[in-house]
Parts: sequence; C-alpha cells; structure tokens
Amino acid sequence: MMFPGFSDFSVNVGQYAITGVQGGSGPALLLLHGYPQTHVMWHKVAPALAQHFTVVAADLTGYGHSDKPKTDSHHTPYSKRAMANDMLAVMKQLGHASFNVAGHDRGGRVAHRLAVDHPECVERIAVLDIAPTREMYANVSDAFARAYWHWYFLIQPAPFPERMILADTDAYLNHKCGLGGTGLNVFDPRALEAYRLAFRNPDTVHAACEDYRAAASIDIEHDDADDTLGRQIECPLLVLWGKQGVIERCFDPLALWRLRARHVTGGALPGGHYLAEQHPDIVMDQLLEFFGNP
Repeated sequence: MMFPGFSDFSVNVGQYAITGVQGGSGPALLLLHGYPQTHVMWHKVAPALAQHFTVVAADLTGYGHSDKPKTDSHHTPYSKRAMANDMLAVMKQLGHASFNVAGHDRGGRVAHRLAVDHPECVERIAVLDIAPTREMYANVSDAFARAYWHWYFLIQPAPFPERMILADTDAYLNHKCGLGGTGLNVFDPRALEAYRLAFRNPDTVHAACEDYRAAASIDIEHDDADDTLGRQIECPLLVLWGKQGVIERCFDPLALWRLRARHVTGGALPGGHYLAEQHPDIVMDQLLEFFGNP
C-alpha cells in the first residue's frame, strides 16, 4: 500500500534471496536504504521517481525481508563488496544491465562499493548523509563519537550488542531513529512500524551488527586496496547531507568524497539524517536533476 503501482520481488542471489519492490518505467534506478530501516524508507520518494525511472527499492542483505546469510569470522557476507554483489545480481536478474543508484546511510556505502567494483554497470551514484566509511573512522572527534555511539556499540563481538538490543527492540529502534536530528515525527507511522517489525527478528539484529562489524574491518581493507590499485568512483557522484545533522557538524563531506571519487558535486539540504522521509520533495528534485528527467 505504501508503493502504489509497484510489485514485490524476491530474487535468488546464490544460496539466499533479496527482496524489495519494483515499479515505473524508463532507465533503471536502484534505491538502497540505511540503518535501521528497510526499503520502505523510500515510500515518499519512489512513486514520484517511478514516473521517470524503473525504480527498484531493495532490502539490503540481512535487512527487512531479505535473507540473512550465515556469517564468518571476517564478516564476509556483510562486507559492502558482498552486499553490492547481491544488489548487482538483483538488478541483472530484473533485466537491468546498467543503472543509476541512490543510497542513504548504509545503502550509500553499498552504492560506493558497487560503483567502484562494477563501473561498467553504474552510470551515476548519489549518497545521502554519509562521508566515506574509512575516512569517518579516521577522523573521529568527541562530537562524532557521542552522536555515532552505535558505530562502536554494534561492532562489539557477538552476541553482546545483539542481546542488549533484543532486550527491548522497539525501545532501541525508537531511540536510534529519534536521534536523527528531527525526532520520530518525520516518520510515517506505517514505516516506523515496518522498521520495528523487522528488528523484532533476532536474525535481522545480528545481520545488522555484522554489517557494522564488516565496516570497521574488511570494508576498510577493501578501501585501502583501492588506494593501492588507484581505484575510485569514476562515474558522477552526488553527495547530499542534512544541514542539521552530524555529517554537517563533524565532517567536510565533499572534501572526503573527493578522496574516493573523481567527479563530486552536492551540498547540504534542510533537515537531519532521514532526508528522504523528512523532505521527500527536495530529495526527489535533487535526484531528478542529477539523474536526468527522461
């Protein structure tokens, strides 16, 4: 009901499946969500974008209704490389050999890896309210550590953070989402309930922790290897962030992304972290301008 005219999909990407919704017509546009959300976070933007694009909004590996592959000591299935490969498999099986991609939060990190590893498939990329993972870890301030405490909590060895979250998942999720600079009022109650429902599944909580554990380890190794090989995002990159958010307070996102990509534009938008839900019209206008209006 939140994606009128869209159809559900479930695509096998090896030993497990990725789920989401697809709708519209025209050039393909992949939308990737952040933590602790699902593809539902795009519900205010996707129907309008579908007037111009074939929009695919997927649940990241381990999140929402997508399967939760068994992890290993290196958190390999939840590396952004593995998650990006899953998204590429989804797009190819849905008939999209090349596409644009927009990612918020964790989805932006998957989009980053997708653009670097598969430049022949990604035409343009937009990221919402993030700086590059490695550079954020390397430029930690007191203000950032206090605001992004969950980065350090979730990477603790299993099952400690999982047990803490599962003690009261709704309270945890409400607290986490409410810290985006705007409180919970920006969320449609149906969307917020979808996020709560997903996090009531212990496997989702564990998978999300693995996502963060990978970000603090194997993902940085992959970024370091990019430097050695001289690999960057080659396609145009749009960087958007919230004027009232942590990225604005703690980082210079354009400067940091120019360490990882060759063609970077963007700027701050009104609002906090959850831009697509707080200011969907502004986000939609920015994406239409950047990706083109077929």
